[in-house]
Amino acid sequence: MDRDRIISPREIENFIADGQLIVIFEGDVLKLNGFLNKHPGGHLAILHMVGRDATDEMKAYHFPATIKLMKAYRIGRIPSQPWTNLEPPLRGGVYGENTNVDTEKSDRDEESAQSSTLPSLTTSSSSEDGEWDLEPEKDQETCTATVVEQLMREKEDLPLICTHRITFAAAIEEEEQYAPKSPILGVTKNLSRPAYMAAMEQKEIADGIRAYPSVDVGTQRAIAMEYQALHDRLEMEGFYQCRYSEYGKEMIRWTILFSSFLFLLNAKWYLASAILLGMFWQQIMFTAHDAGHRGITGNFITDTIIGAFVADFCCGLSIGWWKSSHNVHHLITNMPEHDPDLQNVPLFATSPTYFKSIFSSFYDFTFVWDSTADFLVPYQKYTYYPVMAIARFNLYLLSWLHLLSPRSQCLGSAWWTRHVELAFMACYWFLFGYCLLWRTIPSWTLRVSFVLISHTVTMLLHVQITLSHWGTSTADLGPTESFAQRQLRTTMDVDCPPWLDWLHGGLQFQAVHHLFPRVPRHNLRALQVLVREFCKKTQIEYQCHGFIDGNKIVLGRLEEVGKMVETLVKCQTHMAETGESGLH
Repeated sequence: MDRDRIISPREIENFIADGQLIVIFEGDVLKLNGFLNKHPGGHLAILHMVGRDATDEMKAYHFPATIKLMKAYRIGRIPSQPWTNLEPPLRGGVYGENTNVDTEKSDRDEESAQSSTLPSLTTSSSSEDGEWDLEPEKDQETCTATVVEQLMREKEDLPLICTHRITFAAAIEEEEQYAPKSPILGVTKNLSRPAYMAAMEQKEIADGIRAYPSVDVGTQRAIAMEYQALHDRLEMEGFYQCRYSEYGKEMIRWTILFSSFLFLLNAKWYLASAILLGMFWQQIMFTAHDAGHRGITGNFITDTIIGAFVADFCCGLSIGWWKSSHNVHHLITNMPEHDPDLQNVPLFATSPTYFKSIFSSFYDFTFVWDSTADFLVPYQKYTYYPVMAIARFNLYLLSWLHLLSPRSQCLGSAWWTRHVELAFMACYWFLFGYCLLWRTIPSWTLRVSFVLISHTVTMLLHVQITLSHWGTSTADLGPTESFAQRQLRTTMDVDCPPWLDWLHGGLQFQAVHHLFPRVPRHNLRALQVLVREFCKKTQIEYQCHGFIDGNKIVLGRLEEVGKMVETLVKCQTHMAETGESGLH
């Protein structure tokens, strides 16, 4: 096989149609079918990159030695012009014999076709109240773009909620209050559930396109080149070097917390000791996060064992589950159908996409939107903190489900990690469940109180994790958007003084971390300066807020989506009262 031959876009699309896992890296065409079952990061990390130029993603997540191994899977090279990303089959990309060779031309044709079929909104001649109705011969679900455009024209002076977001549901609510006969309300009330959801999705996409650099190939290529230059600078200036002295300081802190816990436990101050155990869990898990990204030693085996000891043995949480979920989360951040960190229906919904019941590519499960979600989501602003207080129990469940699932057995050369985790997890539950709760704490009242207090203390960690993404965009701006822009658009940093870094454990620099996940967290504050320069140069907004303001943004987003659901339920009620159907 000639590994240097030029492979045309048509050939690549035909390869993908035949089931080949084709990924572009630095102009090389890689066929990764033979690597799929060997990839320690799991299948989905590869499947989400099919048809795409994954140069930035691969360099961000892999060490140079690993990248060299990819050369063995090269089958050719792409033409010299920049590659136009395709939509991976896992995300709905369709490939076949009639695949259009000129992808850009195909995109233009599709846009032209869509614009030519957009329906018009006309004033019904039989309507006495002046409400607008859809043309009867048009399908309601195709009206969404016109609805959004009309709404944006009439609501240009709306206050922004979160970042660059005009609230669709709030606009409808305001129309109901001050102008009950308005055209927008008339159209909204006559929308079916899918049409209403699609209108709000399109509104979020419009917000993203308006607020960030153009997603055309040329602009995003320029951003990618700036990102690659910054990556090279990081390597040259030593940002990937771990400062082990910082872990020495942290070990002193862990020792003090755990020793204080044992002292109070021995003194039979059980509830006070529970607080210190929760603080110990919260602090030490930052190291498991580092190890999961190979940010400590850089050696896969060493960092995996460190991560398993901290997460599984000390905290009862599977590092394998975390890596499986977290790898996908980093690659396709805030994609409702694919990012497991957002999939919390019916308790929470941060995107109108969930209103249509989505199939999760990660869990291989359909999150059904039903009457339970209709009831719970409008209150999610108020249930957010209570649920975060008990979120650790859900992580226990997910950890065991992962270790007992086929996913944990399909890690190629990392097959042994499952056995290590099972042993460490068994030790944790023996020590915590049997020795501590059953043998040491004398009564059921104290046992239940101890568990609730110790686990509630860790809620700060869960709030930190959700804070970085639940208040940011969930819109998909298409396959041409660069890795760097998507990470910055969907991730928020938390601003705090340097002396408070120990409390946040580096998780406050999530935007910086998402751009460069292998950089040790003790170097992230210094790296933040360079990321700000990068954002200023590329005109990408760097989202950074104080901890309190960040919480307000997340609560605002939860309230926003909750109001969307309330409006949706009103639509259902209206259509039911008028005898119309198509709600579900």
